[in-house]
Amino acid sequence: MKVSCIALLTIIGVATASKPQLSIQVKDGSFADLDGLEPTISWETSGKSGDVDLEAGIKLAARATGDLGSLPKSIWGKASGDLGGWGVSARAEVESFDSESADLEIEANDGEDLSLKLTGSLGKDSGLAFSNIEATKTMDSDGAAVSINPRYNIDTEEIDVVVGYSKDDTSVKITASKDEQEITVSQKMDDDNTISPTFSSSGDISVEWERSLGGDDKLTTTLKPNESIDVEWDDGSWTANINVPIDGTAIGGTNVSIKRDVSF
Repeated sequence: MKVSCIALLTIIGVATASKPQLSIQVKDGSFADLDGLEPTISWETSGKSGDVDLEAGIKLAARATGDLGSLPKSIWGKASGDLGGWGVSARAEVESFDSESADLEIEANDGEDLSLKLTGSLGKDSGLAFSNIEATKTMDSDGAAVSINPRYNIDTEEIDVVVGYSKDDTSVKITASKDEQEITVSQKMDDDNTISPTFSSSGDISVEWERSLGGDDKLTTTLKPNESIDVEWDDGSWTANINVPIDGTAIGGTNVSIKRDVSF
């Protein structure tokens, strides 16, 4: 949608520029040319217009091409401010300069314990249409942090609720709809290790083990019986993901993805 792109570029024009970031990713450990590296340049900026905070960004494919319109992977803009004592923000994102629609996200919070969120799209032909609405209420109960997050899918008319509970080294997350329920219990075993099993009413089970490697670095391993073993190593600017499909005791082809962020 050209109008949306013009609006987003206007936000970029009035905001303060920051340095771009280059992200290089290798999948499956092989590539035939530069495109196989999936090099991507991300750039974000922020500023103010009166009492409104502005943010914007663009993600571009870093490759040689005569079609400049094919380079953008996403273009986004966000405006935030205060409205009647509520913090309100609106974010729009398009995939390219020629996009016929923009994804929208509107959020509001009372500055204390209640927030609302609307997601939808604005199309050239379809106009404004919202697809999801949700609210989140947080509270303290006997030293524990409790959150209740009802969600409604307008398109499918489906309703579910996410309930969170956290106290000391234990946290519980329950997601429930009419057709399916899921519970995740996270237990911090010590300063470096956290175990999080997940059980669903459909019979699916998974176990996640997160190990701190010092600072913000961590290693996360997730086992899904008869499905996969996933390992993510996050070492600041480096991120490596390994996916190993499994079926009983049989192991399938291993998928490897390595990503490196470079700030200029």
